[in-house]
Amino acid sequence: MPSDAPALHAKEAAHHSKAWPFVEARNVLKRLNGKLPEKGYVLFETGYGPSGLPHIGTFGEVARTTMVMRAFQILSDGMPTKLIAFSDDMDGLRKVPDNIPNKELLVPHLGKPLTAVPDPFGTHPSFGEHNNNRLCEFLDQFGFDYEFRSATKCYKEGIFDETLLSILRNHEEVCNIIRPTLGEERRATYSPLLPVDEETGKVLLAKVVATDPAAGTMVYLNEDGKEVETKVTGGAVKCQWKADWAMRWAALGVNYEMAGKDLIESQKLSAKICRAIGGKPPVDFTYELFLDDKGEKISKSKGNGLSMEEWLRYAPPETLSYFMFQKPKTAKRLHFDVIPKAVDEYISHVQKFDSLDDAKKLDNPAWHIHNGHPPVDAHSLSFNILLNLVSVLHTEDKGVIWHFIQRYNPDANVENSPMLDQLVGYAINYYQDFVKPNKKFRAPTEAERAALQDLKAKLETLAADTSGEDVQTEVYTVGKEHNYENLRDWFGALYETLLGQETGPRMGSFFALYGLDKSAELIGKVLAGEDLNA
Repeated sequence: MPSDAPALHAKEAAHHSKAWPFVEARNVLKRLNGKLPEKGYVLFETGYGPSGLPHIGTFGEVARTTMVMRAFQILSDGMPTKLIAFSDDMDGLRKVPDNIPNKELLVPHLGKPLTAVPDPFGTHPSFGEHNNNRLCEFLDQFGFDYEFRSATKCYKEGIFDETLLSILRNHEEVCNIIRPTLGEERRATYSPLLPVDEETGKVLLAKVVATDPAAGTMVYLNEDGKEVETKVTGGAVKCQWKADWAMRWAALGVNYEMAGKDLIESQKLSAKICRAIGGKPPVDFTYELFLDDKGEKISKSKGNGLSMEEWLRYAPPETLSYFMFQKPKTAKRLHFDVIPKAVDEYISHVQKFDSLDDAKKLDNPAWHIHNGHPPVDAHSLSFNILLNLVSVLHTEDKGVIWHFIQRYNPDANVENSPMLDQLVGYAINYYQDFVKPNKKFRAPTEAERAALQDLKAKLETLAADTSGEDVQTEVYTVGKEHNYENLRDWFGALYETLLGQETGPRMGSFFALYGLDKSAELIGKVLAGEDLNA
């Protein structure tokens, strides 16, 4: 068999994979007719507005775009690709953010490009550059392979000049694309080109009264109503946002860009503008927005979402990538309760990966999260199990948790199970912040006491090394013997009396991990009426 047979098989499987990144990658390859663009690479882009700090949505967009780009690399047999993280840092500062120091420093600079506004943090030449640096640090933290682009540099260094001149030549046509979407007053003054006024330094929403495509200039009315002539190249103007998006697509030759559902109409208008100025819109993709625990749209101003920092306190970044991978076209609730489920599903996919054939590996989320090479950690336990172990032990000491893990599996240790060690730390954090404050034990009923006594006796007769599955069978048997028509009621009783919560793990696996002797002892404390919170 030729040495490249596995690669050929993976490529063939990629053409049939139902995983959404491969579906998207096939759309890109189809748009290109299978040919490499003249610029020498296929360009994937993500956008960033640096008036605020990078957030969980920023991560999601870059992570998902990276997944599509990696799928395209397999599908296209290694066609060169590039991911650009583009910062719209020439946008005018519209208001002073609430979450910054030295707010008064920014007030005199409202309306100026973000890269012309002082840095309130005092670490960079401008506010825009400060936030750009935060973006790059943020993306570097997760190992994304990207190239950063600044709008200010692109405008000022002439990268956009030819496309800006094309907008000037097609000024009226571009205006006519946008005007129907505007109110009467704004419609009368709209121009896709915003001058950066030489006197004030502000990006002006000014009325353009004349254009001269041959000279590459336009005339606008400044804030005093005075006519001012300016060139449109070299950073003297900035495009309004829908036109800016279209201009960027045309100038850079963007082949793929995704955006949230709230930007569907903007995508359509930008595509029209892109065609009007001689460009070709990229393949687009619309993802659904995140919801809070009440089903309401997450808003930074409301503060009803889950931040990156919060997720990463309770789970590894790979689990957030998994959450982003899952059904991007479906609105998902993003709140603390989803974290344990996301962690356990991620672990399950990683553990299954090596047993799959090549085709099914490409459909496995672990392939897309780890670029085809997920980690191997044979000793990982479910996050749910670890949470309940921490809960029963009432400890913040990882060493205590590891003592019980090694009783259950002597071969596991911190060195050969780094993923498991990380999960222990995350479980401790999650327990302290969410589980412990809400634990509420109840005393068993008389019928439950009888069942618990039999379960305790059963555990005391089992060998210490009985598997979790076999223990689970015994738990089931006790429930059936005590006439539980719905065994969920039996397990619910175990959760509420032994763990102080309404939901919980597979009790057989938990008893095996905690130790059958300690589990019998725990049941004994409940039967004796001891306070398990103590």
